[in-house]
Amino acid sequence: MKSISRSGRRQRSPLLDLRLAVGIALVAASVVGVWWVVQSARETFPVLAAASPIVPGQVISAGDVVEIEAQLGQAESLYLPPEALIDGLVATRSIGQGELIATAATGDITASDLTSVVVRSALEVPAGVSAGSTVELWAARLEAPGQYEEPLVIVSDAVVASVLADDGMVSREGTRLELVIGRGDVSVVLDHVAGGSALSAVPVHAGGTS
Repeated sequence: MKSISRSGRRQRSPLLDLRLAVGIALVAASVVGVWWVVQSARETFPVLAAASPIVPGQVISAGDVVEIEAQLGQAESLYLPPEALIDGLVATRSIGQGELIATAATGDITASDLTSVVVRSALEVPAGVSAGSTVELWAARLEAPGQYEEPLVIVSDAVVASVLADDGMVSREGTRLELVIGRGDVSVVLDHVAGGSALSAVPVHAGGTS
């Protein structure tokens, strides 16, 4: 039998060994990365959700929120954790009941340019109008007893804070509303209220004004 010399054997190249090691390392890293993504997606974080509708300018207190565990992944920092509920925290937009409270939907009360006014809508508002609804406030200035000018929009994006019941024993026409508006609109609204203008709150829907 002939012996096979070492020189006759095919030797493995060191470059091939290096490529094999790199390939194994890449596969291992990929597996670890997938595992980390899956585990991160399953992890829950304590965040705050609205216990009831919250309107812009409303100071958010412990009674307005509930703490829940949510799977947020890398979006954790976008939502309000329980420890962020501090005095003077206000909503900067409407937050629906059950909605997770986004950090961007809150601000400091000292920086807020929103306030609320109470007006009486000359017309009854639809039953669907409630806290958190967005309405246009129309005004028709009084010309003479029983005569009014053409109505115009004086606030295009007021938010209903609450629908109020009449205080007196005798009910009057229309609906009293507490509206959240920008401070820049307050003087216009109060001018119309003092002048006896006919005010009407008209709901705003996604497709426009109804």
